[in-house]
Amino acid sequence: MILKGKTYRAGENVNTDVILPGRWCHLTDGAELARHCMEDYDADFLKKIKRGDIIVADDNFGCGSSREVAPLSIKSAGIGAVVAKSFARIFFRNSINIGLPIFESPECVNASKAGDELEIDVFGGKIKNITRKKEFSFVPFPPFMQTIIEKGGLKGWVMERLKD
Repeated sequence: MILKGKTYRAGENVNTDVILPGRWCHLTDGAELARHCMEDYDADFLKKIKRGDIIVADDNFGCGSSREVAPLSIKSAGIGAVVAKSFARIFFRNSINIGLPIFESPECVNASKAGDELEIDVFGGKIKNITRKKEFSFVPFPPFMQTIIEKGGLKGWVMERLKD
């Protein structure tokens, strides 16, 4: 599975309250959630991104509350993946549960600027910064988590298992 997109740079300690503000947590529709993604972090976020783009963030991305709708808003907005120096633990798990590919690579974050084009080999553990002609490694997910991401999240994984 190869993901390719331009980078949107985010800073340190981007919390779930700015990823999806609390006033929108009652929403359940992905399209509605997408409309409010990152609006308290960057009011022009949705104007700056295209489907498949990749958020590149510093330490502790997704800290704060455990709201599951925060990673869902990112996925629904069309973001293909998030690469960060580190993730808050509950955000990490919520992202896997909904099938949002996330990767920890401090080296990639340090070497990437807004607008760089990245190519991520999800299961091979490689990130190429095509713009800067650099390559970085990350520890790929174990096979069961790869399957969850491949199926679009836990729901897709369970549906596939129920077919068997």
